[in-house]
Amino acid sequence: MLTIDAQVHAYERNHPGRPWVDVLPGPSEVTGDQMVAAMVAAGVDGAILVSPFSLYRYDASYALEIHSLYPDRFGLIKPVNPTDPAVEETIADWAATAGTVGVRLMLHPDNSPDPADPGINRVLATAARHSLPVNLLATARLDQARELAVRNPDTQLVIDHLGLQQPFEPPPPEYPFADLPGVLALAAQPNVAIKITGACTLSHEPFPYADIWDHLERIFDAFGLDRCLWGTDWTRAVSMLTYEQGVQAFRIHDRLSDSDRTQLMGGTSARIYNWAPGTRSPAGPG
Repeated sequence: MLTIDAQVHAYERNHPGRPWVDVLPGPSEVTGDQMVAAMVAAGVDGAILVSPFSLYRYDASYALEIHSLYPDRFGLIKPVNPTDPAVEETIADWAATAGTVGVRLMLHPDNSPDPADPGINRVLATAARHSLPVNLLATARLDQARELAVRNPDTQLVIDHLGLQQPFEPPPPEYPFADLPGVLALAAQPNVAIKITGACTLSHEPFPYADIWDHLERIFDAFGLDRCLWGTDWTRAVSMLTYEQGVQAFRIHDRLSDSDRTQLMGGTSARIYNWAPGTRSPAGPG
């Protein structure tokens, strides 16, 4: 079974040559070598490597370095800034970069909550022109995400982390699936897919996290597994479970058939991002 982790991060120790903008809970470093070693040990063939916004903001240079060492292991995603007047050129340049599979848009407090915001819609329209999916961090902004999908029907949106607030350290939220109705409403838009990333961090039970599955099945039923992408959100989850546990929880669960697992744990990512481990191209999908 082809296994693709839909979101991992890697980063260096903080140093003057590539200083951190902020801190990130977790290890002092998770290098590309360390990330690949964890994937190999868990039987994960490849991953979507998302340049960590908390540390590097819009600088994806370390992700590019990792890809140069492991071009068959990683597809690359870079956060982009919707308030940057040159964001269209940034996306065009990224689309022409080897290893590129998408961009990321963070609906954080510095970005407008208005679905008609011209900068945000410019990002979505430009990404569509270059055949790049847009990973959308839309926690607490699910209504905005739905309206953006309606306004940009040709843009493939991929909702980060189930669309839910997820913890960096224990304990999980008391009611982690409280916003699930808003998540399910997104399924009405055919251009919206959803990452089942970091789901295990929402559990109040130990491995294999049985209490999350009723909620996950509602998401699977609403979106269909052909719009659901499994992943770990490593390394954000590091204080709550091991990488192996994040993988095995989905491999052993009896609510997933073998064909379900094949779709969820690799097939959908390969289709959405037009990429699979072991494939190389001189430039991204644009």
